[in-house]
Amino acid sequence: MEINLGRLAFDLDFHPSTELVGAGLINGDLHVYRYSSDADANSLQVPQRVLEVHAHSTESCRAVRFIEGGRAIVTCSPDRSILATDVETGSAIARLEDAHGDAINRLINVSETTIASGDDQGCIKVWDTRQRSCCNTFPAHQDYVSDMTFSSDSMKLLATSGDGTLSVCNLRRNTVQAQSEFSEDELLSVVLMKNGQKVVCGSQTGTLLLYSWGCFKDCSDRFVDLSPNSVDALLKLDEDRIITGSENGLISLVGILPNRIIQPIAEHSEYPVERLAFSHNRKFLGSIAHDQMLKLWDLDDLLEGSGKTITSQAATADSDSDEMDAEINSPKINKGTKRKSASKGTDFSSSDSFFADL
Repeated sequence: MEINLGRLAFDLDFHPSTELVGAGLINGDLHVYRYSSDADANSLQVPQRVLEVHAHSTESCRAVRFIEGGRAIVTCSPDRSILATDVETGSAIARLEDAHGDAINRLINVSETTIASGDDQGCIKVWDTRQRSCCNTFPAHQDYVSDMTFSSDSMKLLATSGDGTLSVCNLRRNTVQAQSEFSEDELLSVVLMKNGQKVVCGSQTGTLLLYSWGCFKDCSDRFVDLSPNSVDALLKLDEDRIITGSENGLISLVGILPNRIIQPIAEHSEYPVERLAFSHNRKFLGSIAHDQMLKLWDLDDLLEGSGKTITSQAATADSDSDEMDAEINSPKINKGTKRKSASKGTDFSSSDSFFADL
């Protein structure tokens, strides 16, 4: 399925419980669409846009996240504001002006009642979604925050940055607990793997840097077979496999320890893949790139044919492999040019939720 957004998109996010997907656009608009969970890979069903909000009037909409169980959607912008929008009505619930001292580049959900934001100067803030207040501030980096992920077991927020470092922020102590040494290039994406024992970072040169938990100074392993194309997006499929989105438009399934390209699974376009995300039931993989299209891929179709490779990989996944040889299996790549999609909205009524009492 495909959605022509009409503008370059910077981020996408799926509703946590229903068939909705939101996208933040370069002109500051927020779009929300309803798609059909019953659509097959070749569906020609026309997407239905259920919400169009000019969220940020002077700058782009860089990040999008559903909050409060999907009743509201939060966006951020280089204008330094964070906006919460009612998904049902499209009306502004609240806007935090000057939420950061610089352009805000990234948003993630930390818990049911908290989100984290990162800006272009490397500052990370954690927000209480009930009190509409900042509860943690971390001057973690010297350049833009490119990506973040949260370890709920340890209450630590991990972030990558254009300054080439990985940071670990302790939410309980409100301190930057650890920071890696500077890598050779910008770090663009991050995921937790191996039940929290490994941290994988994507870089501008396409190298995947692997860090062992608790040993963040220097990476324990490097995987170079995606080079020279930058790895702008990482998405965890399970504890042993990640999905990567690269500068050349390819979406690939990659095994971690042993490190190997299992297979390329889709080609979004010839343009760089900006973001990847799963639908609420993991039926679809969503991707956006620099071609103004939001594509929804049937995940089962994408992973078909990778079973034998996955089985052999799982048998040896417990040990750290020093082998960097990629066994590239190149089955037919899905072009995704015949896919379309649709969408809808929900309600927002919680009086004590984030940005309430505007």
